[in-house]
Amino acid sequence: MTENMNKNTRQTRQKRVILVELRKVTSHPTADEVYQMARKKIPNISLGTVYRNLEQLSEQGKIRKLELAGSQMRFDGRAYSHHHVSCVRCSRVDDVISVRGNPGSIDVEAGGYQVLGHRIEFYGVCPSCQKKESADERSPRMHL
Repeated sequence: MTENMNKNTRQTRQKRVILVELRKVTSHPTADEVYQMARKKIPNISLGTVYRNLEQLSEQGKIRKLELAGSQMRFDGRAYSHHHVSCVRCSRVDDVISVRGNPGSIDVEAGGYQVLGHRIEFYGVCPSCQKKESADERSPRMHL
């Protein structure tokens, strides 16, 4: 019984650390990045444990799992419903600050589906990549 309690306490601590670390950042990290963050607090945590806990936290509605087209799965510590924008150059993901219009008035015919929600993906070039591209355009090029 004591061994079981120690295991449950360890699992609870691991999940708590993962959740706290994820909520500290706005970068929408991948599981590997969350693993690196958690290892600073729990050096012997395994990548499998991080994956398992991220999945459980997502299922419990405490975090959001972002499955953006063409990129690695990312995680968001803010579980409330909001949109994201991803950079097509560096894969950075940020929260969308505002969307104008009324998405609640969308009329959907879904062939008998019970629609549970929707996902809108925004993509573009992030400010950092725009700066880099702008600097590249200004730098002199050597012609050989």
